[in-house]
Amino acid sequence: MSQAIQQFYSQLVEVIHHLGWAEVIDVVVVALVLYQVLRLLRGTQGTQVLVGLVLLAVVGVVANQFNFVLLGWLFRNATFFIVVAVIVMFQPELRRALDQVGRLSRIGQLGRPLSGYNPGQYNLAISEAIRAAERLSSKRQGALIAFERSVGLEDYAATGVRINGEISAEVLQSIFYPNSPLHDGAVIVRGSKIIAAGCLLPLPEEGIVRERLGTRHRAALGLSLASDALIMVVSEETGSISVIEEGKITRNLDGDGLRQRVSPKVAKGNGFFG
Repeated sequence: MSQAIQQFYSQLVEVIHHLGWAEVIDVVVVALVLYQVLRLLRGTQGTQVLVGLVLLAVVGVVANQFNFVLLGWLFRNATFFIVVAVIVMFQPELRRALDQVGRLSRIGQLGRPLSGYNPGQYNLAISEAIRAAERLSSKRQGALIAFERSVGLEDYAATGVRINGEISAEVLQSIFYPNSPLHDGAVIVRGSKIIAAGCLLPLPEEGIVRERLGTRHRAALGLSLASDALIMVVSEETGSISVIEEGKITRNLDGDGLRQRVSPKVAKGNGFFG
């Protein structure tokens, strides 16, 4: 066994000695990919699964290196089932990873809704939503408003009631009025229109949320992890207003704080689709 270890060490030193620029770039890219995978899995149940997969990989390398015939045979024949199991178990993480890749590439722009909007429409939507949020906050009436950006929210809009009407503070207030049948769900805004209300949003996985959150905040956090939407939340318990984006929560905002948080995205030309 000691001879095999020495041989492996010698081969490793030889490979490092003959590394060229292409190999260095290859190693750096693989390292970056692994780093991103670890970031993606951090705080999720997938972390434990990843540890198990690493241990299996180590077993496979050992079996191959030391010619363990039976163990090697078992590992080779189980590889296909392991790959299928990984795809099933890591489906949420894989979807989130591919979504993030799509946002970084220009190809991701193909996912934008085809309707043309201008910054004025976004400013109108923001102003009306902020007006509604301030009024709802003063009455401690809960609200959940999601602004669609480059990642479409059509799947979530389909779970609610279609509105397809121009946004206004009065309409938002009526939707989130406590006796309204739609007040428990989310409103989804596209451009200057409310496309649906009473929508169901995805909840984050157990382990991701490290603090005690209400249902609306959990739903907003889940959507922010599954898309690039920007979400306003009004707490029914405290009346506080929060903005949630990319898994980050900014709490206790007033009207001016909301404008400072949201408006620059339009002012820089990013809008809700860039």
